[in-house]
Amino acid sequence: METMKDRHLPIPVLSPDNHHTETVVLLSKGEIDSNKVRVEFSLEDMDMSGFQKGATYEQIKEYVLEKHGLKVSSLYISQVKRKCGLDVGQNYNLSKKEDAKVPQCPPEKEAAIMEALKHFQML
Repeated sequence: METMKDRHLPIPVLSPDNHHTETVVLLSKGEIDSNKVRVEFSLEDMDMSGFQKGATYEQIKEYVLEKHGLKVSSLYISQVKRKCGLDVGQNYNLSKKEDAKVPQCPPEKEAAIMEALKHFQML
């Protein structure tokens, strides 16, 4: 017959991006105050992007499309964010050409993106 002493139990945990993760804990029937359980974990390897203030590029694109009827690219959003001094991720889709032409964000789309950044309290 199995007892609760030193038993491993899976505990379902939802991460910030709502993906299901299962954690296994060791339950021990030792001399422990049942009202206090000490849990230690490190945030060092955790993806904290779900806790960032602001909006994702997709949310900004959706907002601009709904509010202004304009489709904007991630490139245009990053150009506007750079102008405002906001952090942008690294671009992994760089052209292999040295003299590659990079399209610049048109003024009407820049204004719409600026409004979206303000709406999401990023400015």
